Amino acid sequence: MELQGKTIIITGASSGIGAAAALLFASTGANVVLGARRQGELDRLVGQITQSHGNAVCLVGDVSEEAYNQELVTLAEQQFGGLHGAFNNAGTTGDMGSIPDMKTETWQEVLAVNLTSGFFAAKHQIPSLRKSGGGSLVFTSSFVGHTIGFPGMGAYAAAKAGLIGMTQVLAAEHGGEGIRVNALLPGGTMTPMAGEDADFHAMVRGFHALKRMAEPAEIAQAALFLLSDRASFVTGSAMLADGGNSITKL
Repeated sequence: MELQGKTIIITGASSGIGAAAALLFASTGANVVLGARRQGELDRLVGQITQSHGNAVCLVGDVSEEAYNQELVTLAEQQFGGLHGAFNNAGTTGDMGSIPDMKTETWQEVLAVNLTSGFFAAKHQIPSLRKSGGGSLVFTSSFVGHTIGFPGMGAYAAAKAGLIGMTQVLAAEHGGEGIRVNALLPGGTMTPMAGEDADFHAMVRGFHALKRMAEPAEIAQAALFLLSDRASFVTGSAMLADGGNSITKL
């Protein structure tokens, strides 16, 4: 029970990696506070967890809004007595296209959801972690913008690379307080964001040394490691869980 008694916020929790993380963390003893935009999906996930004798609450909202990030922390404190960690996982790819052709609104939206949300999360989560005597934050970044420049994803790459830079600074600033901060960089994962195009999936599988895409539960396991005491000496890292994507060029 690696997260027994710990309270963890998970954003982007209504599907994919976030939903898999919610189920996994709850099964290892965590109290989970789930955030996403879709009320119905969140309610169903909370019901699934509570039926399995886990502890979960949810709050629908938009991570690009500061007030929502504060409300998630308040919910964790009021419902479970404090906060011990967060998996800041919500994100969007936005409309793909070259920078010269990209609408300013697309750039702003992608940075707001992927990067500014991380700023808001850290701003409100870290004071709560201090009150709990420390804890762990994990931000979902990407190999895109870190080990590869994927055409058409300039805004996404900029935002995800920015998360890594912010992670490093937060880790340096708050390590002495017992607060660890890491970025998790998944490879191609079978989530709704990946779509249903079989030819596209085949192409993506070929990008990876393992010649397959990840299941959401596999990425959730990596997040669990970073949040748990098994990673007690891991902070400021950009941890790849990318199936060898970053070392495969064929």
